[in-house]
Amino acid sequence: MTDAEWVVVRDAMPVPSWLEGRGGQPEGYCHRQMLDAVRYVTDNGQCRCLSY
Repeated sequence: MTDAEWVVVRDAMPVPSWLEGRGGQPEGYCHRQMLDAVRYVTDNGQCRCLSY
């Protein structure tokens, strides 16, 4: 995801509750990495690890 695409999409992502003081723990992956992974799978098809 390019920086220009991320600027557009970032505002649509939810704010983690731990950043707003509502408890919980930090996420293991940032939203940008997760979106990159989803875009990769949808562009290249399902990978072998998901075909069980």
